[in-house]
Parts: sequence; C-alpha cells; structure tokens
Amino acid sequence: MGFCRRRRFPEGSISRKLKMRLWQCALPLVLAVFLVSDACFTEERIALLQIGDSLRGMSTMGWLETDDCCSWESVTCSNDTRRVSSLQLSLNGVSPEPESELCRVKLNSTVFSAFPELQFLDFSMNHVLLKGSDGLVGLSKLRHLDLSYNCFDASFMESLGKLVSLEVLRLESTAMVGALPASVFENLSDLKELDLSNNRLTGNLPASLFTLPRIEHLNVSQNLFEGSIPWSSRSNISSSFRTLDTSMNKLSGNFSFLWLRNLSNLEKIYLSGNVHLAIGVNFPGWTPPFQLKELLLSGCGIDKSIIAEPHFLRTQNYLEVLDLSNNNLSGSFPSWLLAPQSTLLYVNLGNNLLSGSLDQIISAQTNLLAISLSSNCISGDLPANISSIFPNATLLDFSGNTISGEIPSDLCNISGMEYLDLSNNNLSGELPSCLFADHPILKTLKVSNNKLGGPILGGKSHLSIRWEIYLDGNNFEGELPRNLTGNFEFRGTMDFHGNKLSGKLDVSLWILPNLWSLNLACNCLTGEIDPSMCSLTSINLLDISNNNISGSLPNCNNPLELLFLNISGNLLSGDIAPQAFFSNATVTALDLSYNHFTGNIDWIQTLGTLRYISLGRNKFNGQISPNICKLQYLRIIDLLDNQLSGPLPPCIGSLSFQGKSSGLSYWNLFCGRVIQYPAFRYTSCYEQSGFRFFTKYNLYTYRRNFIDLFFGFDFSYNMLSGEIPPELGHLTNLKALNLSHNNFFGKIPASFANMSEIESLDLSHNELSGAIPRQLSHLSSLAVFSVAYNNLSGCVPDAGQLSLFNMTSFEGNRDLREASPGSVCAASSSPDGPSRWQPGAGGEEVRDPALYAVSAASFVLSFWITVGFIFCHSYGQRMVLKL
Repeated sequence: MGFCRRRRFPEGSISRKLKMRLWQCALPLVLAVFLVSDACFTEERIALLQIGDSLRGMSTMGWLETDDCCSWESVTCSNDTRRVSSLQLSLNGVSPEPESELCRVKLNSTVFSAFPELQFLDFSMNHVLLKGSDGLVGLSKLRHLDLSYNCFDASFMESLGKLVSLEVLRLESTAMVGALPASVFENLSDLKELDLSNNRLTGNLPASLFTLPRIEHLNVSQNLFEGSIPWSSRSNISSSFRTLDTSMNKLSGNFSFLWLRNLSNLEKIYLSGNVHLAIGVNFPGWTPPFQLKELLLSGCGIDKSIIAEPHFLRTQNYLEVLDLSNNNLSGSFPSWLLAPQSTLLYVNLGNNLLSGSLDQIISAQTNLLAISLSSNCISGDLPANISSIFPNATLLDFSGNTISGEIPSDLCNISGMEYLDLSNNNLSGELPSCLFADHPILKTLKVSNNKLGGPILGGKSHLSIRWEIYLDGNNFEGELPRNLTGNFEFRGTMDFHGNKLSGKLDVSLWILPNLWSLNLACNCLTGEIDPSMCSLTSINLLDISNNNISGSLPNCNNPLELLFLNISGNLLSGDIAPQAFFSNATVTALDLSYNHFTGNIDWIQTLGTLRYISLGRNKFNGQISPNICKLQYLRIIDLLDNQLSGPLPPCIGSLSFQGKSSGLSYWNLFCGRVIQYPAFRYTSCYEQSGFRFFTKYNLYTYRRNFIDLFFGFDFSYNMLSGEIPPELGHLTNLKALNLSHNNFFGKIPASFANMSEIESLDLSHNELSGAIPRQLSHLSSLAVFSVAYNNLSGCVPDAGQLSLFNMTSFEGNRDLREASPGSVCAASSSPDGPSRWQPGAGGEEVRDPALYAVSAASFVLSFWITVGFIFCHSYGQRMVLKL
C-alpha cells in the first residue's frame, strides 16, 4: 500500500497512471461495502442465534443454512442499511408446554439491543422469562412490540416507557403482578394500541391511559384493577378512542355514557364483569355522536332500564354484537331488538329474568348468526317455522327456560347450525331424527332434562353429529343400536344417563373411533358387560352406574385407557384383576361401590395416577397393604362396609396429596370444544355427575374440580383393628376421617390436633380407651365429631369446639365424665354410677341416699293408713264388699 502515499499535484494535472493507482487503492473498500450490503451484521446474527437457542421450534426455521440472517425466516432487513428492521418470532400455533414448564426458559432482554434499527418485534407466545429491564431501551425506532404470553414483572414496564416511537404495545398474559406504574405512558405520545389484558395488575387505573393523544384501542381486561374509571374528572380524554375494554376487573363507582359524548370514533365498549360498577346508559333526548358495533355489558351494575326504556339502544343503528347477559334484567323479551332492519349478528341475553315467547319475533333475522336466551323465563312453543326466523344461525341457545311443546323438525333446515341447546325446558314428544343423522354441520346437540321420549337416537344407527350428544334426563327408551356408527371429531361425547334404556349393553358392532365419553348411568340395562366394550379404544370416560348389570369385568387384550370409570350400583361380582379391563397407568377416578366384588384390594397400589377411589358396600377382604401409600396423588378413598381386617398402615399419614386434579382431565373432563364468536364464545365441557363421599352423616356429591380442595378417608364398617396410627395427624389438609364401626383399640392420638382442616371426625363404635385428648378442642373447623360407644374415660374437654357437641357425640362411654369449668369432673357424679353419656341415664343426676330414705318411709306410712281405712272405716268396708 506504499504506492498510495499522499502526494500533491497541481490542479488538473492528475495523470492517467495516477488515476489507476487511486482505483487500486479504492477497490478493496468498494468490495467491502458490496459484501456488507449482501450480508447482515455479525452482531445481529449472533444475537439472533442466542434468541433461537432459547426458543422452542426455532430449529425448524432453517437459520443455520446460510450466514446471511437477512434471508432467514421471520427476519426482515432494511434494503438500505442491511440492518434488521422486523422480527416475527411468535410461536403461535406451536403446541404449548405443560403449565409447570411455562417460563422456565430465561432470556436476557439485552440481546435485543443488538438491533438498533428494529421497528417491528413480535415475540409473543414463547412463554419465556425475560430478565433485565434495559435491553429494549435503545430501540428508539421500535413502533410495534408484542411480548404477549411471556413472563416479566410490572417493573419491566418502566423501561418500555422510554420507547418513544411505540404505536402498538401488546402485553397480554405476561404474568404481571402489582400496580401499574403511571409514569410509563407519559412519553408514549404515538401509542395507538395498548393491550394489558389477562394479568394480575392491581390498584387504580392510571389516568394517563385515557389521555394518550392518539390512543385508539385500550384493553385492560381480566386484571384486578379497583376503584373508578378515571374519566369524568378529565376534560382531555383522547377523542381517538375506538375500543375501550375494562371488562373482568373489580372496578366500582359510576360510569356514565354521557362521558363519551366527544368520542365520535368509538365502536366497541366492553365493561362486562365489573359487578360494582354502576353504568348509566339511558338519557332521554341524547343522541350519541358515535355508532357502536359491539357493546358488552354482561354481569355489571347496568342501568336496569336499558331494555324497558331503550333510549340509548334505539340510537345505535349499526350494532352487531350485544351482550347484556347476567344482569337480572326483567320484563318482556325485547323483540324490538330483532326488527326487520336489525344489523345484529351476535346477541347474548342469557341469565336474566326476561319473559314472553319466541313467537314475538315476527321477521326473518337473516343477519343473525348466534343468539342466547338461556336461563330466563321464556315460555310458549318453539316456532314451527324456526328456520325462516333464524335461517343463517350457527348457534341457538334457549336452555333453562320453560319452553314447552314439541321440537319442530324445521330445525333441520337451518343448514349452518353448529350448536343447539334446548336443555332444561318442558319440551315433550320425540326428537326429530334428522338432527341425529342428517345434519353434518351440527357439532353439539343438548336436550338434557326435558320430557322427551320415543326410541333412543330416533331409531337411527348412524350419527352425523360431530362433537357431542346430550339426551340425559328424559324418557327415551328401547335398546341401544347394535350397529351404531358415527364420525365424531376429536373426543366425541354421548350422554344418555337418566332415561329408560333397557336390554343388554352390546357394542360389538359399534364403529365410533373417536368416542371419548359414554354415560349410560341410571337406566335399566341388564346382562353382562360384553367383551366388545374393549373395542372402544378411544374411550376415556365410562359411566354405566346404577343399572342392573351383572357378571364380572371382562378381560381386554389391551386394557381401556380410562381416566374415569364408574360402575357403581350394579350387580357385578368377582375379583378385580389389575390390567384386565382398565389400565392401571391412566385411571384417575374409580367407583366400584355398591356391587358384590370380592378378593383383596392389593391391586390398588398399581394405580399410580389415582385421585379418587370408592369401593364401599362390596365384599372385599384381607388387609390394607402399606403399598397403598405409594398413591401420592390420592385425595379420596372410600372403603366403607367391606370385610377388611388387620391394622391401618401408619404410612397413610405420609400421603402428600400431590398436584392438582385439574392438571389431569377429571370432572370437567374436556373443555377444549370452543365455538368462538366476536367478543363472546361458548365453551362446551363434559361435566361428570361428580364424586360422592359420605361425611357429616350425609352422602354428598361434589362437582367440578372441588376435588382440588377436598380430601377424605372412610374406612368405616370393616373389621380393622390395632391402634390408630398417630401418623394420621400429619394429614393437615384432611377434611373428613371416618374410622367408626371397627375394632380399633388404644388411645385417641393427640396428634389429631394437627388436622387443622378437619370438618368431620368419626371414631365411634370401636374399643378406644383413655381420655379424649384436650388438644382436639383447637380443631376450629370441626363440624361433626363422634367418639360414641367406646371405652373412653376421664373428662370431656369443655373448651373450644368440643364443648359445642351434644351428648350423642359421647354416649356409650361408661367412664366418660362431664368436666366443670375448672377441668375437674363434676362432684355430683358418682365414680361408680352411670354417667350422663351412658344409655338410659337420660341426663339425670344421681339422687341423694337420704332422699331415698324419706321416700321409703313415706311409702310405708301411706300403705298402713290405706289398710286401716279399708278394714276399720265403715265406708271402706262397704267398698270392699262391692268388689
């Protein structure tokens, strides 16, 4: 490069040879610029690889096929600078990790500082824990930022306030907790869209959110915000508002629609779920400057006259979505909403007190796609020409009313209908068979709890319904079709319980490859469980309880991978063979109660995922093996009324009740079937009848995921013996413990005082001895307590909870005494006489001996006076002669 030394030349005297030498000097620089223009910057490529290493699914993007990151998928560079300008790194559509794995991966946000020209960043749906708060500060050109479905705390927000060019900021479901820093938004004057929904933000809504000069869409729904909406006291509310969503918070105070009088661009208002927010809607003579498309006021303190005196609603001529559900609105069904000129697409008036009938709708609703009038007081019949009224409906929900009459076959002419719910009405007659077989679009059919009858499934043997059929709680009769076929989509459901079905359960010719839930409980089915049941390999829930089915459980070559099996209340018998009918690796809830099963129960120990087991009212025998303690997920065990003997394994006290049952499909077995509409949706969950448990002297049925909160053991009415293991006191979450009607002896463990959540404790009808531990008085949740019919002695603690129970809790203990306030047995009680808890004592005190002497003397004196009167007095003699 020595020939490129700087030299002086007179102006205009540069020779041709010198020009060549200058070109030789410049060539390397030109080539360098050319190479840079065709490749991304090294520091940006390194940063992208660091991001890719932390994300699931980035290996599929082909980032390692070339060094030029500007050509990588999801990466866009500026044509001028070759700097990264856009990153679309959302994993939307990738299967999410289990809840326990979310936000386990950490990523330092400083990695984004390598992109100084970045304008668009979509990092949503990655479930990454973003560390550090300064990594984004240098991105002064960033206009669009989406970090939804990741994790960081509210302090992270403060750094976002320095991104002065932001126009869109989406932070939905980012696990933010605590108050929202009000200063964050003071410098974001260009912000048009802000989404903070589905977090746990608390405190008051910052007023600065509503004064952003260019804000159009504000969503702070599904948080824990309190107080009033900071609107009325502000005159500088942005007139750019198009969408306002403060739904599902804890807002209170007043909110008047008059405050919206300057918002001529407003299109959507969502205030649902704020129970204590008083919303003023109707103002006679006021015509708003805006025309709403969507209005959601479900479950809030809405003006009750919104329907009876619809001043506001009549001004909204282009309304497409209206949700006034859950407001206790009364009066007649507002048929004027469905006038011929109606633009409504989606209407939800469910869970109110509206009356009237569907006959009030007289014009065809050609625009309407979904309507819910569920849980009102609608009566009358379904219109015979219902397809003419709702020709394009995809959802009709008229459940929970008093609609009567028959179901018109004209329903089948609504060709696009996907969801039909007529459950919990007074409908009668037969269900049109075309709904079962000739409606391939229909996903969900619910007619539960009516008075419908006729042959089950209308006599059809081929089903066209795609998701679920609920015919339970009616009078359908006859036998199930032997050759039933169908094309259920993922996880089909058939619920026929509570009808009058008869005949044998023969599914040998069924072709239902995606049948997931089958409920035939509470019918009149007979015969045995046919081995063909093993062919339903997709089934996860089977309930055939409360029928007349006999025989033993069939053996399957491939055991059914059931989550829930309920065959209680039948005539089944024989031993239970593990891995014969159901898989021990999958069953979560098992109810075999009220049958005639025999043999030991050692097979229980193999049910590793078991939460609930009920074997009560059978003939199981043998001992309870310590291996039962391997079931660390167990929450409820019912062995009531069997022939079990031997001691209770002490290791039961080490059961840890791990996990939540909602982590596995359980009572709400599947809620993934969703019909989504703008601004509201319908989620269909199969809800099992619940789990049963005898406690507090009653048989209770617990529904949904209450099992996450309830823990109970019932070993009563067996032949168990030995001392009660004090280790049971370690079960601090236990709600109910029943050891009654056994042969337990020894003392009541004082460690039971550690069972702080116990509500029902029954130790009656055993051979327990000694005193009642005074520590049990501290069990503040105890509602039912019995130690009756044992050999207890000493005093009954007169303090705390135990002092509230009457004599029936302690009767049948000869040496048990009442305590005085000083914890000394009452002096009036004789050591050898009966106590007031002894049968026949009646609660009376033992009488003084002197009193008996006086009584005896009085009796003798009265006797001789009577004899003297009869034989010595003339009147007495005449009376004797007459006799």
